[in-house]
Amino acid sequence: MSDTFSTIDFAKSADGLVPAVIQDFHTDKVLMLGYMNSEALEKTRLEGTVTFFSRSKQRLWTKGETSGNFLFINEIIADCDGDTLLIKATPAGPTCHTGADTCFGEKNSQDARIGEAFFLNYLQKKVIRERKLNPTEESYTSSLFKRGINKIAQKVGEEAVEVVIEAKDNDTELFKNEVSDLLFHLLVLLEEKNIDLDEVIDVLRSRHQ
Repeated sequence: MSDTFSTIDFAKSADGLVPAVIQDFHTDKVLMLGYMNSEALEKTRLEGTVTFFSRSKQRLWTKGETSGNFLFINEIIADCDGDTLLIKATPAGPTCHTGADTCFGEKNSQDARIGEAFFLNYLQKKVIRERKLNPTEESYTSSLFKRGINKIAQKVGEEAVEVVIEAKDNDTELFKNEVSDLLFHLLVLLEEKNIDLDEVIDVLRSRHQ
């Protein structure tokens, strides 16, 4: 995720809110409009998912907190006056509460975003990142981050070997489980390196354009 904005002047508005236009990073389609205060913007930057200030609920509200349809941040840009935000994001499903792709009733092309990859984004940016930022003694993922990048990289190597071994047998279910383990530990390694899965996907996309 990149941030390319200057200081936002929240004081311009009496209620301390600025409009935030949400745009699909891959398709350029405008998804919705929300409002942010300084706390919402900071939470958005830290957690990598869009958080608004809800004027009706009078509290911070993370898009997708109940539906799971999060908006994963790719870039945050301010306008020339520093009082409006443009947030480019990857949506994990329909953006509108009605089930529509956008809050304006427009169809948002799915061609640039492969459906099941949404879950991998969710897994890295919500589950794994949460274990890193707020570690617990009970969490296996937290223990990996605690032991450092050498241990994480070692686990990726071990899981890759397991995938190769199981690929030679005919137990499909066991093979799928080993591939799942490899993908999970690879996402942990990406998070430790502060690299979003989106960045890797962009590299793959650039090779096949």
